[in-house]
Amino acid sequence: MQKVVITGFGFMGGMHAQVYLGIPEAKITAIVDERKDAAQAQADKIGLNVPIYASLDEALRKEKVDVVDVCLPTDRHARLAAQAAEAGKNVFCEKPLALSMADAKALKKIVTKTKVKFMVGHCIRFWPEYQSFESFVKSKKAGKLLSLTLQRRSGRPAYSAGNWLNQAKRSMGAALDLHIHDTDFVLHLLGKPKGVYSRATKDATGFSHIFTNYLFTDKVVHAEGGWNYPANWGFQMAFQAIFENGTVEFDSGATPSLRATIGSGKPEPLAFENPKSGESKAGTGNVSSLGGYFNELQYFIGCLEKGESPKIATLDQSMLSLSVVLAELESAKKNKVIKI
Repeated sequence: MQKVVITGFGFMGGMHAQVYLGIPEAKITAIVDERKDAAQAQADKIGLNVPIYASLDEALRKEKVDVVDVCLPTDRHARLAAQAAEAGKNVFCEKPLALSMADAKALKKIVTKTKVKFMVGHCIRFWPEYQSFESFVKSKKAGKLLSLTLQRRSGRPAYSAGNWLNQAKRSMGAALDLHIHDTDFVLHLLGKPKGVYSRATKDATGFSHIFTNYLFTDKVVHAEGGWNYPANWGFQMAFQAIFENGTVEFDSGATPSLRATIGSGKPEPLAFENPKSGESKAGTGNVSSLGGYFNELQYFIGCLEKGESPKIATLDQSMLSLSVVLAELESAKKNKVIKI
């Protein structure tokens, strides 16, 4: 049984809590959030009855803890993850890992020294439709992958505590908070590109819409991510893949959401397996399905139960994803290709 403390109980903390309630090997022992009233209201909504502390120090003093789950705003990820690691606790840290490579490298030194197990919440690696697509690519049912384009679009986020997502110094905008999902998936699926070329629009929230070409020698890969749509526009994640002898398309707003066309055949739904985790009861954020979050946290808890370190969404993999997105931002600023 893994005893979990969740630090930060906004949208993502609430999602994680609901997932842990569905994993028999995990037990939430406390919540850490400075906004105790808001945290209590969300806990009541999802049926969670545990102590709520204002600081991680207090929670670690008063509760038995195996895992610290960091769901705070991005500018606090590295510091709280380091604090948990220095206390000898295994860490699940939401993405992105940090705002800078300097912070990420400092955190890695601590994790290496303490030898705690560490995983980062790059949930698209665990999203059912993307997992099915990954299996399709590896199967070569439609031959070699020739091109891949990905989109992640959202109305202006209005659900973050204190509106931190729309503060450039805290989130670094849609490029780092939203678009990094697709950058990470590209790296997971295809490996590291030779370079990136990006263009982006910028506003008070930072780079609010970014378009990136990832430079591979044998395929064309492009991703777009932005949250500068009107507040009530909604949310869409999608991709289109073209192979030597077919295509795979995904659109989160379509039914069926995932379909493949092979050779001269007609488009057919491509099967994927959703865990029986249901929908979020919290009613916040831009995604209500617990599926991808369930898969990643079940995997993490499973690794801990077996005494193993995660091999997917590791600290090193997350650092690479961060470094590539930061290179994309540099490319957008300088209007030039940045080598990776």
